[in-house]
Amino acid sequence: MKKKSTLSWILEFAGRKMNYFGWSVILAIFGVALSFAPYLIISDIVGQLLSDNRDWKYYLSKVLLMAGCWVLRLTAHSISTSLSHMGTFNVLGTVRRQLCEKLSTIPLGSVLSDNSGAYKNIIVERVDSMETTLAHIIPEFTANIILPVVIFIYLLTIDWRMGLANLISVFIGALFAGVMLFKSRGGYEVSVQKTKTLNDTAVEYINGIEVIKAFGKSKTSYEKFVTAAREGADCFIDWMRRCIWWQTGFMSFMPATFLGVLPVGMLLVRDGSLSPESFIMGIILSAGLITPLIVAFSYTDDFLKIKTIFGEVTEILEREDMKRPEKLTKEPVGSDITLSGVRFKYKDAEVLHGISMEIKQGEVSAIVGPSGSGKSTVARLIDSLWDPNEGEITFGGVNIKDIPLDYYMSQVAYVAQDNYLFDLSIKENIRLGKKGATDEEVIDAAMKCGCHEFILGLENGYDTIVGGAGGHLSGGERQRICIARAMLKNAPVIILDEATAYTDPENEALVQSSVAKLVKGKTLIVIAHRLSTIVDADKIFVINKGELEACGTHEELLMKCPLYNKMWIAHSMAKDNADAVSAISEKEAFYA
Repeated sequence: MKKKSTLSWILEFAGRKMNYFGWSVILAIFGVALSFAPYLIISDIVGQLLSDNRDWKYYLSKVLLMAGCWVLRLTAHSISTSLSHMGTFNVLGTVRRQLCEKLSTIPLGSVLSDNSGAYKNIIVERVDSMETTLAHIIPEFTANIILPVVIFIYLLTIDWRMGLANLISVFIGALFAGVMLFKSRGGYEVSVQKTKTLNDTAVEYINGIEVIKAFGKSKTSYEKFVTAAREGADCFIDWMRRCIWWQTGFMSFMPATFLGVLPVGMLLVRDGSLSPESFIMGIILSAGLITPLIVAFSYTDDFLKIKTIFGEVTEILEREDMKRPEKLTKEPVGSDITLSGVRFKYKDAEVLHGISMEIKQGEVSAIVGPSGSGKSTVARLIDSLWDPNEGEITFGGVNIKDIPLDYYMSQVAYVAQDNYLFDLSIKENIRLGKKGATDEEVIDAAMKCGCHEFILGLENGYDTIVGGAGGHLSGGERQRICIARAMLKNAPVIILDEATAYTDPENEALVQSSVAKLVKGKTLIVIAHRLSTIVDADKIFVINKGELEACGTHEELLMKCPLYNKMWIAHSMAKDNADAVSAISEKEAFYA
């Protein structure tokens, strides 16, 4: 897909509210023209004074006309700014929604490869930074550049030499601007990168503060944060030091039109080739050039930032979507899932090497293996969070790439090891599994998943707000609520990706029992590190180093798969040790 230029994106964004921006530009030009009108009136007044006109009513009318122009200019500017901001904030809201929708249509691997702080920075801060371009540069810069061009052409009609004299300061200012642009190359990009690093370090420091304090690493970790903050500040200071004098020269000389107009005009008047009236008119018109030029050139820094600001936003919008049809052309039959020669790369490293699996409808299938073997990757591929690089995955006999994403998502309920709850009530978090579910359905799902009792024990019961990411609840409580949410969805395929990792044995047994009752006629895929929880699975797949090493029942694998046998022995020993420690603790508590 060919990427669009920054200007093309700006025009596309602005085009979404063209009526707002169009009228804003027109009113901005009208306002700048009104701000210039007093200079023409003053020029006329000076001409009348030189011709000895003593009619005070005439001068009063001219002054009142200037006052009227000033009032109209303020009104036009106010309306223009209001329209541009109304259009801009509508566009920014649309862009944010577009970014969020984009994150749901691109492969999950594309999202997970970046720090979450970076996405927050782009969606919140970078999109906010687009406001200057859309709300100010489009109407104000456009108007304040067009009008000086018109005035310059008018000056040429009065006396071409006086018109060209205005370009002397522009030429000098352009030289300073050229050097400034050369010196500032890469400055903003570096500042953005350093700011990203600072944001990521701050998030890492805050999220890991408990571990930092527990292991006495506060000094080392804080130094990392301080270093990032210092580098973030230094890059801005270095950038400004390189450019400040050249920027000052540019801003000083560019609008200083009198630098050329006064000496050239006086020489022409002295030689008799320019009348005093035309000289005064030239001075006044040149003075009228200064204000719009200063306003226009005040956006120089913003022009340097445009490419980076829009580049970060549009980089996400230009990512490849997961290719899925809009309509279902072939109805899946049942909910059998088949993986055929599936290969998958994460960045440049292949993590699955030709996996082939067959998961039957109505069966409990477990996927086990050492840490990092690719178990969760298989689950995410089945849930269509990623697309395989090679091979295919079918659902009900249909390649999942030929199934609309919304339809397929309705067929699969996925509960990951890292569960996420929104800062809503427990009731609303569970209800996310089924839009429009009644309170009775929510409570029924919670009861079946062993959540009901602990929820009632909370201060506000089902109306308790769980906090950001469910921070007010324990890890086990969050998991059980997420499982209840998945159960409420009532999808034909349920994937539990080590979803009971943080639950205690009693509640884990309760959840497993509830799941067994709820999955009749459905396809259940369980990824577990506690092998004792999947011994009754209809089929167990053993993944090792991205390859399918064996499959079968628990008894079959103990006999034919050395890796599974070794994992079972290690699990049994760990379980026995845990039981022994628990028994000793209970005995000590009894004697105490």
